[in-house]
Amino acid sequence: MKIWAKVSIQDQNKEVELIAKSLTNYLYGYGPILDLCRKYKITPEDRKILDQYTANRIAGLLLLYLSKDTKRINDIANKYNIAATNIKDIHPMIEGYIEK
Repeated sequence: MKIWAKVSIQDQNKEVELIAKSLTNYLYGYGPILDLCRKYKITPEDRKILDQYTANRIAGLLLLYLSKDTKRINDIANKYNIAATNIKDIHPMIEGYIEK
């Protein structure tokens, strides 16, 4: 019988850590999260907890991707593909340097 479980990975991968931290800052560094923190008086300590949780989840996904563990990635996608979500239409957004 299989059960859903959360596992912390102890192996350190500096490249994954760097990318996870960068992506967390990319997602939450600016934008609506700053307004929400002010509006709901989210403390810097609570914000650190949110950022750490996000970075840990991103790092886990990156490690699964690097190990080509598509089965587990699909399991996660299927488990969290909830019909009643707050997310409506997806509009991919990127930023970065461009040549002028």
